Amino acid sequence: MPLELVTIPCLKDNYAFLARDPQTGAIACVDVPEAGPILSALADRGWRLTDILLTHHHPDHIDGVADLVAATGARVVGAAADSHRLPPLDVAATPGDEIRIGAQTGRVIDVSGHTVGHVAYAFADHAFTGDSLMALGCGRLFEGSPAMMWASLQRLAALDPGTIICSGHEYTESNARFALTIEPGNPRLVERAAAVGAARSAGRPTVPSTLAEELATNPFLRASQPEIKAVLGLSGASDADVFAEIRARKDRF
Repeated sequence: MPLELVTIPCLKDNYAFLARDPQTGAIACVDVPEAGPILSALADRGWRLTDILLTHHHPDHIDGVADLVAATGARVVGAAADSHRLPPLDVAATPGDEIRIGAQTGRVIDVSGHTVGHVAYAFADHAFTGDSLMALGCGRLFEGSPAMMWASLQRLAALDPGTIICSGHEYTESNARFALTIEPGNPRLVERAAAVGAARSAGRPTVPSTLAEELATNPFLRASQPEIKAVLGLSGASDADVFAEIRARKDRF
């Protein structure tokens, strides 16, 4: 049985996620921008939190951890490589480790780039990607290199296309506007951008998405496509160099 997912808006444009194993009732929260909305979502459903999974150290992903642990006693999981700047961890994980939510098993994936030590958690049907792969985008490179982020995105791109991508922010509308500057003739992208605009006008979230959607429309996953290389004047360049150019253009957008 797949994880049951609840998407929780936090702060200005962050998301936290509750992932519940329907077989055992175990519940994980992925990232904790603030505790209040998460505690409310748990109380509304009569759920008891068992685990907290952290993707990276930025304050808008961890500032609510202490309050959430105090209220629930949940086990905290995060990257061993990032443990010096995360809240106290009960489980210090390394890439390739398996993490369990009840009967559900997920894999820890190194997705360094936005930060060094950033991890994603990939379960059978869901991947929690934080600020690495995002809806129609990817995180700004605060610590890693373009080559590092491109390699991280390739690890995520290799997951099953049906994987539900649970990313950390509601940036999709702006990301769509940028994506159209890179690939204006992509009919899937044009259609998705219109759907994203309609959703935001109605106050609906655009996260999560699916990996299949991202592979078809997200320019940061499509740097290897010959048509994109041609548009950018980089037909002979490596995929990583094309990704670097797309990221640099987004930083200036």
